[in-house]
Amino acid sequence: LKYMNVCLLCLRNKRTSFEVRGPNEPIVAVAGDDIILPCYLKPNISVEDMTVDWLNLDFIDEHVYRYQNGSIIEENLIPSYSGRTSLFKEELWRGNTSLKLTRVQGTDEGRYKCFIKSQNWYDDVTIQVFVKAVGSRPVVSIEGHREGGMGLVCQSEGWHPEPDLVWLDSKGVSLSAGPPETHRDLKGFYTVKQHVIVQETDTNLFTCRVLQEQINEISETELFDYTTPWRRSFIVSLSLGVITVLGLALTVYWLCKNKGSEIKVLVPLTQVTGFHVYNVPIAFYRLHIIFEFRKYIVDLYLWICV
Repeated sequence: LKYMNVCLLCLRNKRTSFEVRGPNEPIVAVAGDDIILPCYLKPNISVEDMTVDWLNLDFIDEHVYRYQNGSIIEENLIPSYSGRTSLFKEELWRGNTSLKLTRVQGTDEGRYKCFIKSQNWYDDVTIQVFVKAVGSRPVVSIEGHREGGMGLVCQSEGWHPEPDLVWLDSKGVSLSAGPPETHRDLKGFYTVKQHVIVQETDTNLFTCRVLQEQINEISETELFDYTTPWRRSFIVSLSLGVITVLGLALTVYWLCKNKGSEIKVLVPLTQVTGFHVYNVPIAFYRLHIIFEFRKYIVDLYLWICV
C-alpha cells in the first residue's frame, strides 16, 4: 500500500510538472521600439492560477512584472518599467507568459528571468536583452584661439552602448585631443563630448567621428576650413563699416549745406559698437565712430569745419 501511494504521488507530480521555455539567442532591441520577451510552458497548460514573475537580474527584491492568481501585483515593481510592461492575458490559458515591453530605453539592457510557480512546481528561463541606439550626428563648434591653435569641440548624444569619439585630420590620422567627457542620462543613453586644439594646415579639414563597434555604427561630421566663417564675418563687418562711413560722409555733406541744423537720431549698424555725433561751438562737427571686430578696435574722430 505504501508503495502504491508513492507511485500515485509520483504520477501526480509528473502530471502537474512543466518546463519553462524561452529563446536560445539574445534579443537585440532598438531604442524606442516595442519588443516581446518570449516565455511559455511546455506542455501548454494554463497559468491563470499560478504566479508569473518577470525579473531583471540586475535588481534585487524588485520585479519587472508580477502576476498572481489572476491579478497584477503592483508591490515592489521597478519604477522605470511602470506603464511599459504587460502580459497577453488572452494567452495565459495555454501557457503563454511572454512579456511585452514598450518604448525600449538604455536601462532595459540586461538579463531577464521568467519565473513561473504553481502550488507544487516551479521552473524558470533566463533571457539576455541588448539595447541598440544610434545617436545624433556629431555637432562641431569652433571655440576660438586656444594655446597657439584653434579650439574645436564635438558632441553627440543618444547612444547605447557607450560609443567612442575620435578626431581625425585630412589623412585620417587620429589627433591628440583632450579627455573624452561622457554622460549617461536617466534612460541609459550616452552623450560624448571632446575638445581638440588644431593647427592650420593646407586643407584645414578635420573630422569628428563617433563609433560604436558592438552595434557596428559610425557617425561623423567634417569641418572644412574652419577659418572661412571668420573671414566671411570679417568681410561682412568691413562692408558694414564702409557703408557706415559713406553714410556719415553724406550726413556731413548735408550738414555743410544746412548750417545750424540739429541731428536728432542716428541709428548704428549691427557691427558698429558706438556712434556719437557732437555739435560743438564755432561751427565744428565732431564725428566719433568706433568699430569692433573680434579683438580689433578702430576708433575714428573726424573734425569738420562747416
